[in-house]
Amino acid sequence: METSINIIEGVWKITEVTIPGPNARTVKHVENDIFIFTKKHFSSVIVASPKPRPALPQKDATDAQKVATWTPFSAAAGTYEVTGTTLTAHPFAGKNPIEPGTFLVFDFKIEGDALFLTMKANKDGPRANPPTFNCVRLE
Repeated sequence: METSINIIEGVWKITEVTIPGPNARTVKHVENDIFIFTKKHFSSVIVASPKPRPALPQKDATDAQKVATWTPFSAAAGTYEVTGTTLTAHPFAGKNPIEPGTFLVFDFKIEGDALFLTMKANKDGPRANPPTFNCVRLE
């Protein structure tokens, strides 16, 4: 019988993010955003934008071009553990500085080749309107 960790291991493409609350919305992801889970580690690359990022000129990029390209980009890596249907991630590297003790708590559900990750809390406490990442297994 597989354990939860074995079930979640793999590469997952984010297809959409659902955000509840007063400004509820569903954002379809057009970039190749992914979560990668190994036995003990994870990494994620996410572009928080419903449209592709603009190309960044290799020479003489303006500050506005840099901001437009890099602001929606997010990346992180670290360790994780699973208890039942709860995944707790402990990032130690990322696009933005990671403070010691940082963690993210997700509820997760797997249905066939689909993964649903709902971010319930972080080191600052519970999320008022927790986003759900809808993913499809790539491998």
